[in-house]
Formats: sequence, C-alpha cells, structure tokens
Amino acid sequence: IEQPTFPKITEMCVKMIRRVNDEEGIKKLVNETFQKLWFTPTPHHDKEAMTRKILNITDVVAACRDTGYDWFEQLLQNLLKSEEDASYKPVKKACTQLVDNLVEHILKYEESLSDSDNKGVNSGRLVACITTLFLFSKIRPQLMVKHAMTMQPYLTTKCSTQNDFMVICNVAKILELVVPLMEHPSETFLATIEEDLMKLIIKYGMTVVQHCVSCLGAVVNKVTQNYKFVWACFNRYYGALSKLKSQHQEDPNSTILTANKPALLRSLFTVGALCRHFDFDQEDFKGNSKVNIKDKVLELLMYFTKHSDEEVQTKAIIGLGFAFIQHPSLMFEQEVKTLYNSILSDKNCSVNLKIQVLKNLQTYLQEEDTRMQQADRDWKKVAKQEDLKEMGDISSGMSSSIMQLYLKQVLEAFFHTQSSVRHFALNVIALTLNQGLIHPVQCVPYLIAMGTDPEPSMRNKADQQLVEIDKKYAGFIHMKAVAGMKMSYQVQQAINTCPKDPVRGFRHDESSSALCSHLYSMIRGNRQHRRAFLISLLNLFDDTAKTEVNMLLYIADNLACFPYQTQEEPLFIMHHIDITLSVSGSNLLQSFKESMVKDKKKEKKPSSDEETESDSNSGSESESEEEASKPRRLRKRVDSESDSDEENDINAVMKCLPENSAPLIEFANVSQGILLLLMLKQHLKNLCGFSDSKIQKYSPSESAKVYDKAINRKTGVHFHPKQTLDFLRSDMANSKITEEVKRSIVKQYLDFKLLMEHLDPDEEEEDGEVSASTNARNKAITSLLGGGSPKNNAAETEDDESDGEDRGGGTSGVRRR
Repeated sequence: IEQPTFPKITEMCVKMIRRVNDEEGIKKLVNETFQKLWFTPTPHHDKEAMTRKILNITDVVAACRDTGYDWFEQLLQNLLKSEEDASYKPVKKACTQLVDNLVEHILKYEESLSDSDNKGVNSGRLVACITTLFLFSKIRPQLMVKHAMTMQPYLTTKCSTQNDFMVICNVAKILELVVPLMEHPSETFLATIEEDLMKLIIKYGMTVVQHCVSCLGAVVNKVTQNYKFVWACFNRYYGALSKLKSQHQEDPNSTILTANKPALLRSLFTVGALCRHFDFDQEDFKGNSKVNIKDKVLELLMYFTKHSDEEVQTKAIIGLGFAFIQHPSLMFEQEVKTLYNSILSDKNCSVNLKIQVLKNLQTYLQEEDTRMQQADRDWKKVAKQEDLKEMGDISSGMSSSIMQLYLKQVLEAFFHTQSSVRHFALNVIALTLNQGLIHPVQCVPYLIAMGTDPEPSMRNKADQQLVEIDKKYAGFIHMKAVAGMKMSYQVQQAINTCPKDPVRGFRHDESSSALCSHLYSMIRGNRQHRRAFLISLLNLFDDTAKTEVNMLLYIADNLACFPYQTQEEPLFIMHHIDITLSVSGSNLLQSFKESMVKDKKKEKKPSSDEETESDSNSGSESESEEEASKPRRLRKRVDSESDSDEENDINAVMKCLPENSAPLIEFANVSQGILLLLMLKQHLKNLCGFSDSKIQKYSPSESAKVYDKAINRKTGVHFHPKQTLDFLRSDMANSKITEEVKRSIVKQYLDFKLLMEHLDPDEEEEDGEVSASTNARNKAITSLLGGGSPKNNAAETEDDESDGEDRGGGTSGVRRR
C-alpha cells in the first residue's frame, strides 16, 4: 500500500495468501490484509490505483498457475461471507469494480495488440486476466452477467499456443456459470455460443472438449433446450464408435483400424463427455424410441476396455468415468466391478489404467460433493417451508454403497511403487472420509502407513486425516496402531527401489526421525495407550511371534527414533526389553541345546556345562525361577575353570552339532530379534545418558510424576544394528552354511549363554561379586554386539552369523574370565 512499485510485492502476496486456511489468528490477518490491499473500493477518479490493483491481482494469479487457486476462492468467500448481513458492503462493491475494470483492461489490451505487430499472440497477462475473471464468477457469477456478451467472441480464438487453449477453456467455464443467470438473452447470442462450442468440440483436444461440453450442458439444459442439436452431435460420435466396433470384431488387425485410431480415441472421449452432461434417455433426445441409451453406451465403452492398445483402453475408461457421473448405478454392474477391481488389484496392470480408474472415482466423488453442497444451498432457501421428513438423501446412500464396493482395492493401491498411484488413492480415500461415506476405522491402518510416504504433501494429507478421525473417535488410532506400523512396513517395502538393501524405519535426512513419529506423538499423550502400544511392538520380538527379521529391524528403528519427551518412555521400553530377554533368551538357548547331538568323548566338560545352563521347560513359569537361582551356581563353576579356553568350548560345541543345519539357521534367525533388543537398549541408554542403576531401579508401577522429567538427548547418537544389517544383506537365512558360518554361530551361542548367566545383577550378595557379574555381562554384550575390546581386534569381535561368509571366523580371544 505504501510502496506499490516494490518489485517483490507479488511474491509476498503469494506467500501470505497461501496461509488463508491456517489457524484463526493468521486467517484473520490474511483476510484483513487482502481486504485492505484488494477488496476496498477505489475512488472513481484514481485510474492509476485501479490499474495497479488489477496488475497486482493478475500477477499473483499468474504466479499460482501451477499450485491451484483454492486460496483465492477461500479468501473471496471468507470476505463476502463476513459482510452478508451488513448494510454497507465494501467487498461486494470492490469486486464489482474489479470485474468491470478487468474486462475493460482486457479490451484495451486487445486494442494495443491489434495496433502492434505481434497480433494474435495471447500473452500470459491476458490468460491471467481471464483466469481471474473466472475465479470471480466461480464465487459470484452475478458479477459477470453484464459482460457475458463481451466474453463470447473469445471462443473463436485461433489456437496455436498453450495460452490460447487456456483462454478458451476459461471463457467456456465463465459462460457456463454466467449464461444461465442472464435474463432474456438474445437468440442470436445463444445460437452463436452453441455453434462456437460445437466447432471447438469437433476440432480440439481433450481439455477443450471437456470444458466446452460442460458449457454446452449448462446452456442447453438450463437455457435453450436445443436438444436436437446435441442429439445430432451425440449420434455422430456414437455411430462412428459402433462402426469401429463392428470393424474390430471382423478383423482386429485390419489396417483401417490403425488409420482410424485418432477418430476412435476422440469418439470414446466425446461420447463419454456428452453422457456426463446430458441424459440421452430422456424423451427430449431420443423421442419415443424404446432403446436404452445408457446401456448401449456402457456396452460400447466396455468393449473397447478389452482392446489390445493401452491408449484405447485408457480413453474407454475415461469415457466410462464420465458416463458414471450421470448414471452412478452403472458402477454396480458386474462387468464394471470386475473391470475396476481387476485393474486396481492386478500387480502387472499398467500404471496409467490404475491411475485412470482412481481418477474416475475421484471425479465422481468430487461431483457428488458439489451436488450435495448445491442441494444444501437450495434446501436452505426453502427450508423454512419444507418438512424435514421429505428430504431423503438418496445420493449419499448411492455413493456410500459404491465406495464400499471398491474401498479395499483403493486402499491396497497405497502399496504401489509409483507415487502417482498412491497419490490418487489417497485423494479418493480423503474424499470418501470427508463425505462420511464409510466407517473410518477400516482406513486407519492404511492412513498410518501413508504417513510414512517419502513425499511430504502425501504424508501431511494422511496425517491430517488421522487427526480428524482422532478428534471424532478417540481411541481408534490407538486400536489400529500396531496394524498400521506393520502396514507402513509394507508401504516401505513397495517403495524400496533396491531390494538388496534392508528397509529402514527412519528418514534418511538430517532429522533422522522415525517414519511413524506422527503416530507416536498422537498416542503418547495417553499413558495407558502409549504403554499398550509399546508393549505390543516389543512383543513382536518374542521368539514365539515369528516376525520376519527385516520387519523387526524396521520396528527397532522406529523405537530408537520415536520423539520421546519424558524419561518414563525410554525407561519403560528398557524395562520390558529386560523381561523379554530373560524369557526369549533362555527359550532360545534351550531349543539350541535340544538340537545338539551328545558327543561321548567330550561329554564331560561342555555337556555338563550345557546341561546346568537350563534344564527348565522353555516358556514356563518355573523357568524364570530357575533362571534366578542359576547364575550363582554357574558362576562358581566358571570361576573354578577360569583358565578353560573359549576356543575349546567352541570346538566342543562344534562336535555336538547335528548333521542337519536347520536348527543352526533357526538359532541365527531367532537371535536377531534378541540382538536388536540388546542394541535398542544400548542405543536408548546412550541417547538419554541413563546409568545402569537408574534403569535397574525403574518400576512401571511407580507414580507418573517421578519420571516426568524431560529427556536430555545426546546429539550424534545413531542406531546402527550392524549384525542384523549384515545378516539381511548376505541373505543368511537362504544361503549355504559353511564351517566358518557354523563357527561364528556357535561363538554367538556361547556369548549368549554367558550373557544369560549374568542377566540379573540384582541377586548378588557381596559387593565384589556385583562388579564381577556386571563386568561379565557387559563383556558378553560388547562381544555380542560387535564392539571392540582391547584384547580382540575388530575382526574377532564382529561375531555376526554372516561373518564367516567373508572372513575366517576368528574367535580366539579369551572372554570368559
């Protein structure tokens, strides 16, 4: 306002106006700013200010050409709504001024063009002016009524550039809104419009055809009732299609068909577009003929969806989509259901066809939405005299049934590798949920999964839907959270371009936040829900859950990177990791031992050692009690043989291995879950800087306040479970077992055993022993997790199963002190 010539004004306006849907405070500011800037009436004599205002508005509109104009409509609606009941209406007055001056500006601009040499070149400025007029007519079509006659000649623009097409489409859209509001328009004016539109429909491409047919629909249905004119056009294209169909039936490979392909594509599209806007089964069109036009059209279009050429299939599906908007009941036809569902669910089906089917459903829902809003407005006008009982809402019942039919396939499209397919699937689901056509609970896991999409716009849209559901139905998100996490893993698998690389659960950017962090932040506020969610995730690591290793890695990544805020959260996880370790760990050792063959000569030493280790029934209550009494007995035994060399143990166990290596592989596989939990505990300990004693003292039953302190996160602590990554990369589970691999698995088993012996430092009586046990435990952990200790070089401490594949299983270091 102060410096109207400042060069960055457009950019500033664009940035401000995009916030028109923010929270109330910002919304109010944006509205006030633009009311001052654009929507305050300008004094009549100040022509310069008016021109400046018009240039500013059209610049902003031109700048937003690619991002859409929702903001402008929103702004106009907000401003006009705010003064509906006021006696003085400055915004309305300003809009009238703007529209009149825009039209004047366009005419002047035309004159200046016709005087200069570059005649007939439609510049971006003209497009921006006409687009702005369209945006005004979309919100208040009355403003344009007196200018309709001025706009009509633009339909005859010679089309050579993209801008020319934009002009024609926008003029068609303006006339579509405005002509039905004109009082007694002249016959010649209407006839000219009809002819201009028809010429455009016959001559130009898809976008033009679509807008012109739409405009023709408004003019013919609401004003001229010139049905014969449209019927002739429909018959022309319908006849061509029938003829092409019979030719194709006679000889699918005939050369005539190849030559006629453009005609075929145009006919498919135009027949569909005409059916969208005109109901040809009315008597006005077909007279007293008994033929059912919509079924005939369906049959024709369905025929071409089975064509060998993908382009023809796509056009036929577009045509079907148009026809379904006029006659939604056709979507219940068995052949249509089969077509749509097979395209959506078939993995090998072309991406273009999938996207087109999703677009069809999207357009149908958008049209339904517009129709409902219109019905709503009409209803408000007459609501006072009508009886509510009479207002049955049939159409929403129809669209609800339609979405129930296709819902599962649309949701499954979230698992597609192409982001464009996921994008349209998400749009369809968002529309369906916003219109309340389905129960939201079935979508929750899929939306959680889409919240991990690499594209920020899709993540935000999915998260937004979850927030809406959470507002209306508390507890739904928590109920489906674990299912959602598992699904998000499937989405990540689908997106993963390099199948060799394991799927990870955090973002590979500077934030390295968990992929499911939004889900966690929604659940963490409720302590009960949060704990139940974390326990369910940790239960997946249990050896009985048989979760695949890569999914465990994905979940561990998320648990490592969730946005924890209080100390209670990580401490609770570590507490439960310890419980899981004591149960799963001893089950694991027990099953490995049961698979070993007793070796007579060597039985004395290792076997007796093994036997004492755990004779408990795996998984039973008694096991954990025995576990508690074991360590002391065992430690004495280990101390008494302090010089027994680990090398001997490995050889001893190697001799007892069965011929069949399946139990070994099984051990390697199941142990990954336990290794990941160990890694996760170490990571959380390092990240939050907890001491062993603090972790030991924690009790989940203590009051919430004790651990309510905020976490001091250390920077640069990353979760990198090397063993599991190597295990997955070398595809250990499916590869051949060599001596070295066996050796490294046995070594891991022994380290594991040592760890299990020293798992609970709580039971030690004397101070000296505590440190010895803790020391042994930490050594075992270091050894298991591949950390270096001074006595061993790195190659020896990295004792992953896959190790043996690429290096000799160096296992000499004496670790059992």
